[in-house]
Amino acid sequence: MIQPARLLPKTTPTRTFQSLVQRINIPVTSSSPPGLEAALEQDPWEKSGKYALGWVYFSILLLIFTIAMHLYHWMSDRIRRATYKEEIAKSSTTSSPDDDYEMANMPTNNSQHMFFPRRGPLPQQPEEETFLSWGPLNRLIALLRYICYRPLPVVRLRPVRILRLRKREISFPSPGAMVVVAVAVIFVTLYCFIPRPLYYASIQFGSPPLAIRAGMLAVAMMPWIVALSMKANLVTWLTGIGHERLNVLHRWGGYICLFLSLIHTIPFYLTPAWDQGGLTLFKSYFRNQSYIYGTGVAALVPLIFLCVHSLPFLRAWMYEFFVALHVPVSIVLLGMLFWHCHNYLTSWNYLWATAAIWLTSYCARLFFLNWTNPRRISWLIGEEAALTILPENAVKVTIPSQLRWRPGQYVYLRMPGISVFENHPFTVASLCSEDFPSEYGDQYRDMVLVFRPFGGFTRKVLNAAIDKGPMHTYRAFIDGPYGGMQRELASFDTVILFAGGSGITAIVSHLLDLIKKMRDSKAVTKQVHVVWALKRPETMEWFKEELRICREFAPPGTVQCQFFITAAKRVGPDGFPFPPPSPSRPVSDLVHGKIDKTFHGIASKRNSALIRDEAAGDPEKERELRRENEDGISALPAPTFLPPPKKAHTRYSSKPDRLTIPSTSTVLPHNAGNASFDFGFPSTPTMLQKNLMRFAFLPTANKKTGWHTEYGRPDIPFMLKGFERDLGKRTCVFVCGPPSMRIDVQRCVAGMQTKVWGGGTGTREEVYMHTENYAI
Repeated sequence: MIQPARLLPKTTPTRTFQSLVQRINIPVTSSSPPGLEAALEQDPWEKSGKYALGWVYFSILLLIFTIAMHLYHWMSDRIRRATYKEEIAKSSTTSSPDDDYEMANMPTNNSQHMFFPRRGPLPQQPEEETFLSWGPLNRLIALLRYICYRPLPVVRLRPVRILRLRKREISFPSPGAMVVVAVAVIFVTLYCFIPRPLYYASIQFGSPPLAIRAGMLAVAMMPWIVALSMKANLVTWLTGIGHERLNVLHRWGGYICLFLSLIHTIPFYLTPAWDQGGLTLFKSYFRNQSYIYGTGVAALVPLIFLCVHSLPFLRAWMYEFFVALHVPVSIVLLGMLFWHCHNYLTSWNYLWATAAIWLTSYCARLFFLNWTNPRRISWLIGEEAALTILPENAVKVTIPSQLRWRPGQYVYLRMPGISVFENHPFTVASLCSEDFPSEYGDQYRDMVLVFRPFGGFTRKVLNAAIDKGPMHTYRAFIDGPYGGMQRELASFDTVILFAGGSGITAIVSHLLDLIKKMRDSKAVTKQVHVVWALKRPETMEWFKEELRICREFAPPGTVQCQFFITAAKRVGPDGFPFPPPSPSRPVSDLVHGKIDKTFHGIASKRNSALIRDEAAGDPEKERELRRENEDGISALPAPTFLPPPKKAHTRYSSKPDRLTIPSTSTVLPHNAGNASFDFGFPSTPTMLQKNLMRFAFLPTANKKTGWHTEYGRPDIPFMLKGFERDLGKRTCVFVCGPPSMRIDVQRCVAGMQTKVWGGGTGTREEVYMHTENYAI
């Protein structure tokens, strides 16, 4: 970059060299074009650092607005729950019958007011609006949600056979994220092109001002781009937004940075330095640089590579390649920027800030790892994990751990005995509570991860579970937990949960936690609706015990579950789907087996040392403790063996398959202690009903209790229209499923915002929506 300046006083060679390190100074002489001095006064080069500060101020304002909204919801939710607990304590004498034979009316008990209490004064009129429910603010938030909840259309593409890309649809980020991105693009574009001048009359008198503005903006974005990408970052702690959601802004921030970098580059080629004597002047200052724009190209190339290979379809196609190269190439980019910026203006300040944020975030991640705490038995060797095969060839990973997590959070799982370098995120499906202790001890909780294998790491886990059986344990290294819902479901009067297929894993822990708080009078929730769309009824076996707990321990009449079977089970002519066996991996299995044995050996020695210390020299007690330790390691849950699934991207046989629908007795075997529990399945459908199952729902047996199963796809707009009649003042809609389900829910919830700003006293105050994706 070249700076125009006035005549400088004579200095020593040392001071001249130090000045050149900072900038290039070219004097303005009498032969300068007319108007140049006025242009320099209008937008001087030495003050161009203000454009970088412009982006900093823009980002800080956006951050302050997000923090304010987060604090408002956090504080109002807590006060609302505390107020509800006080009301429960005050009304305990009026809400219970005096005698055993006096029974209260169930609908009246579930209502928000006891209209005719036996003791005390009659209920007063509703209180006036407070800061917790201020009408103008509620309407403003509803208007923003009406805009941001509107789903963007899904672009469907044909598969590219040359690249073997099978994804046929592209889903855009949430409208809220796109609004933020659009505002940022408009801001940086106007901030670059509105100030004048854009170019100087001659390259001899300095770099194009347009290029300087764009370059400073691009450099100022680097700390924010890196901060939004880190798993442990300050932005998440301040705003409550998980890094998996901030990652959308991280990617689009990179695209905006590339856009500004191109604006920074193009003006130098429109007014090239080799014209009008600029090259001679450049070589007089930089004699060892062969190509005048070499440092700029060195920084631009890795930035283009990072933006291109992070495109969604390319990232999904070669995810392992993306994970392996993204961080190293980012480090190269940062180094090239140090070289290119050469400490001009305030550029290095932002680059050093980027390096500091990067290093601090990596150090903070040490507190999220389960193997970095020397006070735990998992130090340096990880936890012990067991694999169980569930119906529909799903995999359940059980990890007794001392980590603590909240409902809906996820962890990154690494299992060296299966794959050393692969580290993938999975949602924790179990509830971390004292009501669900682990057999390992009071300090442990069973972390349960349930997933359906497709390819890569998940397929390797399934193959290992099939090949080595249920008695084999693995070492598990956990990074997390991260993410989670910003707000608590217990703060809403009505909660509606939508799940599609394996999306139920993100909902089960929330449901258990909500029911526990409802029983303990810690939740204001009066009604819970669960809608689960799944292909086959066997999938309900994944969480049969959790659903049984929800049905038996939830307050009466509060939880309603609807299960929709969208497809029948396919079986081959022999009655069982036997796909081709998985290819053997002798070398890989040998390497991973040795690695896993190494960690198991360390763990065994550590256990032996603990046993010796516990026995305190008593041989009998030591032998007894060792027998207990062996029993504890070998006693694992019995799995359900199923034939291995078909490999990814393999075609099924052309033979016609038969469709069979299992009956209730074969799909859901009852335990001796829970014989009365069922999911409301109807009787086995007839052939006519099988042919019409796509167009007509079957009658259900337990519709009165709110738990029933139907065949077909859920009509989400119709269902939400029915739920809307009985919604409370504050409603939360939670959805985790395929893009089509999320789009239907988003469209309906966006339309429900009109009920917030269109009503009077006593109407709805809030309709909040939270969405989760299958993959992070």
